Amino acid sequence: MTLASKITLVRVAFIPAIMACMYASAGASGVWMWASLAIFIIASITDFVDGYIARKYHQVSDFGKFLDPLADKLLVIAVMVMFCQWDVFPAWALMIVLAREFAVTGLRLIAVGKGVVIAAGWSGKVKTASTMVGLCVLMAFPTDPIVAWIVVAVVVITTVYSGIEYFVQNWKCLWQ
Repeated sequence: MTLASKITLVRVAFIPAIMACMYASAGASGVWMWASLAIFIIASITDFVDGYIARKYHQVSDFGKFLDPLADKLLVIAVMVMFCQWDVFPAWALMIVLAREFAVTGLRLIAVGKGVVIAAGWSGKVKTASTMVGLCVLMAFPTDPIVAWIVVAVVVITTVYSGIEYFVQNWKCLWQ
């Protein structure tokens, strides 16, 4: 297993710790929410570190291509679910995120079956980064409804845009 993949696994391992701290915070600002924010920031940074290491040291692997986006999805969806439970992140917005993730994953599976690899697009990277930053802001201000509205708007807009872009750029995979 490559160093890049090990770093990705660390990101996955951080998820229960983030959720435990968020549960302990009960949705309010305080030491537990700040702890969850700190762990989330470290986990988010590993997303950039593992990609950098994989490219720089030629550690790109099929396992890494599978695990890295899965780790990203698990990380952000876990936090969104917690905020959804506290009525901070609306369920409809979470459903949009989940629908996009399932749709893009399905598209990639169809493409792989046809011998085509769909690389992560720029808009997907922007979506991931803006979602991670937005969730950090939401953890810093968990009870501010204006902050929540802005974060939800950014997450939904970048999610929908990147999902549409994936399908527009790769529609041929569906019809060949």
